[in-house]
Formats: sequence, structure tokens, C-alpha cells
Amino acid sequence: MTDYAEEQQNEIEALESIYPDSFNVISSDPHCFTVCVVSEEADAYGPQIESLSVTLKFTYTSKYPDAEPLFELADVDGLPDDSDVVEISDLISTQIEENLGMVMVFTIVSAVQEYLNDKKDSIITKIIEDKEMKEREEKEAEERKCHGTPVTVANFLAWKTKFDYEMMELEQKKAQSEKKSKKLTGREIFMQKHIKEDDSELLEGENVVEVDESLFEDLDDLDLECDEDLTS
Repeated sequence: MTDYAEEQQNEIEALESIYPDSFNVISSDPHCFTVCVVSEEADAYGPQIESLSVTLKFTYTSKYPDAEPLFELADVDGLPDDSDVVEISDLISTQIEENLGMVMVFTIVSAVQEYLNDKKDSIITKIIEDKEMKEREEKEAEERKCHGTPVTVANFLAWKTKFDYEMMELEQKKAQSEKKSKKLTGREIFMQKHIKEDDSELLEGENVVEVDESLFEDLDDLDLECDEDLTS
């Protein structure tokens, strides 16, 4: 007959020895405890990011390890997506099924730590790839600035279409500007009308000048002898 209490107690003692800083007992009847699983430190020469961590809470059932232990993810830190929590839960469930009948907490914790290490590596890889892509794009932009863009039929036609459109707009604006400059302003129209009215009044005044004809009646009686003497 299996002594479940003894097996459980032996595993508790082993876990306390393996994880002295991350193992925490909550209760002894039933056995309930947490283990904080943390990803390994990143390479000192690579990008530095915060460690990923998951606190796993286990509760033994009376017939553990022949029966499944209860578990939950008590705390999650640093994981970028909610989907990671689901994946870790599925991973633990799979480990429980595969190790049923044997003490399994160490195996579960090891699997979760491997998951966190892989996740951290993928995050670091993404950071490196993004940095390299940015540097490559900046280098290509600098090269285009120095050497210009090679002329192809496609980009020449695109430039020509844009150039023709801009020239057409300039011609239209120029025509509108010239048309506007030829158009009299309100003040100019008023002054032009005023000048015409003044000229009209002046002409009308000349037409009505009265001539005194009597001034010319005695011209025949004038003494023109002086003129005759001068001519002789």
C-alpha cells in the first residue's frame, strides 16, 4: 500500500533543498506551497532585459502522486502576451498527465523554466533583429542620399507625370494672376468714370461760349493806310 503522506513529505523536503530562495510553504495539511520560477540571466554581451518569472502554486490532493495535484499561476511578470499564460498552463497540464504516479513538481518547474528561457531568448533575438534592420535601413538611406536613386523607366515616368502636373498648375496660377492684374479695381473704375465726366463737362462748356459779333462790325472802317504805305 502506497504511503502518500510520506511521499509528499519527502518531495516537500527535496524541493526546499533545491529551491531554498524561491520555495514557500503555505500549509501542511493539505500540503500547499509556491515555487517562483525565474528565467536565466541573459548573456552579458547581449541586450539586457528584465527576467521573466512565474510563481506556481501547488496543492497536493490526498492520493498525490497517483492523483493530479492542483495548480495555479499565482503571479506572472515580464511575459509580453496573455497567450503565454495559456501556454504555460497547457504545459503544466501535459507534464502532470505524462508523470502521473510519480512525484512531479521538480519536472514541472524545470519545464516552465525552460519555457521562460526560450521566451526570453526569442525576445532578445527580436530586439537584435529590429536593431539590425534599423541600422540597415539607415545605411541604405545614407547611400541613396550620396549616390542618388538609379533612373529606371518606371521612376522616370512617375517623375515626368509629377513634373508635368506641377508645370500645369504653375501656368494656371500665372494666367489667373495676369487676368487679375488687368482687372480694374473699384477705385480705378471710379476715377476713370470721374475723369470722363470732367472731360464731358469741359466740352459742353466750350460749345456754349457766346461770341459778341458786334466787336467785328467796324473792321471795314479801320484806317489801313499804314498797311498801304508799308506795302508801297
